[in-house]
Amino acid sequence: MMHDHEQSDSVILVKKPANNIDKAVAELVERRTEAKGNAVTSTIRRMLGRESMSPGLDRVRKRAQEHRSEKFTSLLHHINVPLLTAAYYALRRDAAVGVDGITWREYGEDLQAKLVDLHDRVHRGAYRAQPSRRKMIPKPDGRERPLGIASLEDKIIQRALVEVLNAIYEPEFLGLSYGFRPGRSQHDALDALFVGIDTKRINWILDADIRAYFDTVSHEKLIRLIEERIGDQRVNSLDS
Repeated sequence: MMHDHEQSDSVILVKKPANNIDKAVAELVERRTEAKGNAVTSTIRRMLGRESMSPGLDRVRKRAQEHRSEKFTSLLHHINVPLLTAAYYALRRDAAVGVDGITWREYGEDLQAKLVDLHDRVHRGAYRAQPSRRKMIPKPDGRERPLGIASLEDKIIQRALVEVLNAIYEPEFLGLSYGFRPGRSQHDALDALFVGIDTKRINWILDADIRAYFDTVSHEKLIRLIEERIGDQRVNSLDS
């Protein structure tokens, strides 16, 4: 089970009577959580509506499900003004500002004109992500971990891009996977664990974290992994 944002090298083992556990438990909880939905994804779908979002991204999602090794070479057109608008409204209103110093409410003044301009810059290749503002967050053990705070426009682009990429990558995950997925959180993982313990005979429960994962993961390897499915270089260059 992976805990969002926490970095630890602890491992906890809890023994229970021997038996087998299968993914049916996780799939049972998956159906419940999918019905409940994810706040951000639901916000985007409400903002865009079926007419403006589903035809494009649903076709991408279906294609990704049917052709697991296909590389997608034309994705940028899915990042349109309606998606950018929905992405803006899905952001936290009170989130910390990035290096641009612009708050959510300030950007919302004359919003559509700004998003039309942002859309134009993205599609002309003129958009460049700004450096993230670094902030140190205290941890319970007295240490600190760095937090990167993106500028407002970068947050909008990131949120919109996540919606596009989710259409491709979501079919790859098993029902028992909960880390950083739409409609899922650490609370849903705990729900699945509870259902498993309550309905199945479990032998072992393993709780482990990868220490300082986000500090040490290879970004070059991550980019190469993404490029195996994402062949639209205009999309791949959005973070440069």
